[in-house]
Amino acid sequence: MQKQTHKGKNNVVLSGASSCKQVLILLISVLLLVPAAVQGFPSGKVVDHFTGKPVEGAVVTLGKTLQRTDAQGQFFKSNGDNRVLVRAYGYLRAEQSFAPRQEIKLVPFSPRALYLSFYGIGDRGLRNAALNLIRETELNALVIDVKGDKGMIPFPSSIPLAREVGAQKLIIIKDMKGMVHSLKENGIYTIARIVTFKDPLLSLKRPDWAVRNSAGEIWHDQEKLTWIDPFVKEAWDYYIQVAIEAAQCGFDEIQFDYVRFPDSMKVRFSQPNTAENRVRAITGFLMEAKNRLAPYNVFLAADIFGYVHWNYNDTDIGQKLENLSPHLDYLSPMLYPSGFQFGIPGYRNPVAHPHEIVYLTLKKAQERTQLPSVRFRPWLQAFRDYAFDRRHFTAKEINQQISAVEKFGSNGWMLWNPRNVYNGEGLKKKEAFWTRAQPGEGS
Repeated sequence: MQKQTHKGKNNVVLSGASSCKQVLILLISVLLLVPAAVQGFPSGKVVDHFTGKPVEGAVVTLGKTLQRTDAQGQFFKSNGDNRVLVRAYGYLRAEQSFAPRQEIKLVPFSPRALYLSFYGIGDRGLRNAALNLIRETELNALVIDVKGDKGMIPFPSSIPLAREVGAQKLIIIKDMKGMVHSLKENGIYTIARIVTFKDPLLSLKRPDWAVRNSAGEIWHDQEKLTWIDPFVKEAWDYYIQVAIEAAQCGFDEIQFDYVRFPDSMKVRFSQPNTAENRVRAITGFLMEAKNRLAPYNVFLAADIFGYVHWNYNDTDIGQKLENLSPHLDYLSPMLYPSGFQFGIPGYRNPVAHPHEIVYLTLKKAQERTQLPSVRFRPWLQAFRDYAFDRRHFTAKEINQQISAVEKFGSNGWMLWNPRNVYNGEGLKKKEAFWTRAQPGEGS
């Protein structure tokens, strides 16, 4: 073929081998205009705020799509959404506008929390006492009842069923979104506790959803409270709607409690009461919750009965450790020594060995799940013993539990006292803690 030339800059048309070169250059130019996800090039990177090291496995939410960062902390933009939501184990959440080749810095964080019940968060005295402790000590987080043990929701809910069952009879927090915003402005990590299948309001309003006794009557537990049958998926929807409202209020984390079957074999459900069915129901609920909460970029946790970490069956309550862990960001073992009424191997009197109870149970859980220690955040006992010698858990016992958690390396801890009374025993003062804290630790 004959070479043809035209006057003018860059107006040369090549034939033969030279034309192949021009086509290649043209293709490269076109590729530069193609979205990064199509090219296979990263659109952004997630790194540690202090070290600059890439954060592998961070969850990146772009509109309706979710992805995890690779070993280099990279992610890919695959749609037109302009907001990037990011969270990763052991870090605070992040949200920012999308920009090509952006670098998102996550701040390491290890929550050290107090629990405030439905009434505790509404009582000014209890609430202010907790906030004062957070200001004065190493504490930096609160677990707040968004749906309490009696089924009540403390703030105005738009869920019709919440009003129908009477969960809105007592509104003690008129602006939960405003309260959460205020807590976060003060560096406080917020965890929404949602009691699920232990639900006297819903089960009495919908008796066809309630757990029954052998005579076919509505069953009552030792506290005279009634439960929802965990097989009833319509109830699942209600609890997940409550969780979504909590996420919309700005909570950092959703924590499901009583996400299990009642610990009694003298009960009846809508399906056969087998271990396989129980486990399928509990993990199915958590899987559904995880999927529906995904767009809100909140962490998901569940409270796990202490002996579940030692038992290889479902402890007759539907909680089997290996089945729970894939659907949760954080596992929250309830490691109150008073709750281990039979002790653990080598330690028959658990209240005399708080350190060993906490540390060995966490190690057992890790051995079974093969999860990194950052995936665990246990509940610790800050109340008087009820099962052994009635001892008060003072600075000594609380220190022993916290030291066990720190030795294990979990993502913080939570103190439980059902009366919401905490005096700071066993806690480091803020100044003393900061002299020992690593970058990113503390509120």
